[in-house]
Amino acid sequence: MLTGSRFERVYLARGSTDLRKSIDGLAVIVKECFDLDPFSPCLFVFCNRKRDKLKILQWEHNGFWLHYRRLERGTFHWPSETNAAPMDISPRQLRWLLDGLPMNQKQAHQEVKARTIL
Repeated sequence: MLTGSRFERVYLARGSTDLRKSIDGLAVIVKECFDLDPFSPCLFVFCNRKRDKLKILQWEHNGFWLHYRRLERGTFHWPSETNAAPMDISPRQLRWLLDGLPMNQKQAHQEVKARTIL
């Protein structure tokens, strides 16, 4: 899943989105509703009402990727607020979300940044 992809940010569309929309429809949501650039090096993540399907819109070089995930059992821990502004999350939080975990892990190890040793 998105291994090796380069992206700067991850934006989650709060609430539910009609996933019958394809690339053009989702790009319009990003541009018109979120006031963001769909051609930016970001991931835009959308979830359906039943919280068992996701679509991720991503621009890369000369075209869009549309990643689709459907759960056979269970649901995603999706923020239910219908706030118009998208939620900015970390790639780590996206991984937790896709793994079926809440985005705010209380017992996760803190991320460690490598330092140079002199």
